[in-house]
Amino acid sequence: MTGSHTLRATEQAVEERLAGMSLDTSAMWAVSNIYRATTAIRNHLEQTVLRDTGLTWTGFVVLWVVWIWGEIETAQAAAEAGISKGTLTGVVKTLESYRHIKRVRHETDKRRVVLSMTPSGRKLMEGLFPQFNREEAFVVRGLSEAQRKDLANSLRTIVEELEQAPSRGEAVKRPR
Repeated sequence: MTGSHTLRATEQAVEERLAGMSLDTSAMWAVSNIYRATTAIRNHLEQTVLRDTGLTWTGFVVLWVVWIWGEIETAQAAAEAGISKGTLTGVVKTLESYRHIKRVRHETDKRRVVLSMTPSGRKLMEGLFPQFNREEAFVVRGLSEAQRKDLANSLRTIVEELEQAPSRGEAVKRPR
């Protein structure tokens, strides 16, 4: 899905608007393009492989998390999926209505809830993920194998840096 301006036209307009400002434009373009790529990939996958499943992107990610990790507490599932517990609640209700996931109270602490995959959910993911992966390959078809590995490593570094960064309330040492 594209907007009314091409990526190149947008970049040119941004360069013109920001001319003369002292900015780290390489950082700006890197983050901007990560965002644009993420949005484009998400839209592509929702409109192709996920379209006829009844799953949203977030629903798929939650199902993936439970499929990969097996039984998992809701707080951990939300963290793994990168969503709030409130968002998880709605997604889980939908996945339960499709009979892909079930919720049960924790054995020793009834305040906690554990998610697990149902046979229906497992069957869906076993059939769906190969299709999903074919679309992933389509998305990166313009990159060589080495470029794909470099991209994955670069993005992993960004994620690890952010995971290790102090919380927003703490002082952060920035390079000068």
